[in-house]
Amino acid sequence: MVSRNRSTCGVRPYIRATCNPDADSWVADFISWWIDPESGRPIPERAGVLRYFVRIAEKIVWADRPEELMEDLLRGQQLPPGIDPPLPMSVTFIPATVSDNPALLRVNPEYLTWLLSLPTLERERLLAGNWKIRPAAGLYFKREWCAVVDEAPADLDIVCYWDLAATEKTEFNDPDWTVGVKLGRDRSRGYWLLDVVRARANPGDVEQLLLNTATQDGKRVTIGFGQDPGQAGKSQAQHLVRALSGFTMRPATESGDKLTRFGPFSTQCRANNVKIRRGSWNEELFRVLEGFPDLAHDDEVDACSGALEMLNPQMKGWALYELYRAQDEAAAARNKPQPVQSVPQPGSVEWSEAQKQKG
Repeated sequence: MVSRNRSTCGVRPYIRATCNPDADSWVADFISWWIDPESGRPIPERAGVLRYFVRIAEKIVWADRPEELMEDLLRGQQLPPGIDPPLPMSVTFIPATVSDNPALLRVNPEYLTWLLSLPTLERERLLAGNWKIRPAAGLYFKREWCAVVDEAPADLDIVCYWDLAATEKTEFNDPDWTVGVKLGRDRSRGYWLLDVVRARANPGDVEQLLLNTATQDGKRVTIGFGQDPGQAGKSQAQHLVRALSGFTMRPATESGDKLTRFGPFSTQCRANNVKIRRGSWNEELFRVLEGFPDLAHDDEVDACSGALEMLNPQMKGWALYELYRAQDEAAAARNKPQPVQSVPQPGSVEWSEAQKQKG
């Protein structure tokens, strides 16, 4: 952008950009002077403060005053006679939150509630403007978010979703697990995690595990499983559907990264909207969900994500915050005033181009 940021129209060129925090982006390094290194949040007294920079040997050098950089700026450069030396590029950072946009909140007041309902990572980024927070164990699930109960309602809509693997454990490997999560939804749209089954087995034993579990659960439970892309995934899906022909099967092509797909389930847990039936599998489930995304094996995470998507097909492939963001952008576009048509000044590059097109 900077290589094309010039004009003869008399308006001083500048660049204005907006974005959401991302700790691993080049922007995070570029604006680090304005960010508290401990909290990751903007330093209030530095908001809007101008700084100046030049690039020397691919390294950005900063200064508080342009005079400090003049010698480095023009090193090796010869200016035509009568041309004043330019100043170094100036930069400032102005943080903003949803509270700085009252017009948006008047149109969409529940947007703040949506942001507050996000998992810790996205809530810190999108609501608090945190430029340092990264995915880490414990941010997406805490066991105290979910009540452990002894009984579940009888009138649940129930699915059993499988994250499939097909390698037996030996002394020389550490394969993924085949994990099945049985999840129910009540009439108040509360969720009940009823059972978790896991095994490391060959394809034949995995197929038998699915059949045994389906027989035990009964035909009222809809069975789903992740389908790998490509022809091999389609062939496996067709084989499993035939093998469990007496049950309702629903293969699902998974899309999106693990963090995005787990977002909706994490949000429901954080809102205390998921109850977990007491069982011997509880502790292992808690270990994996609390350790995500730092563990080598997170098959329970994918199975929980898939089960929630099965019960809510409209959220498939979305994290809740992405859905809300899209809805908000659509509302903003509907309420955005139409841009005013600008008229180029006589003698400007834009004016010259317009005259050529007319002639």
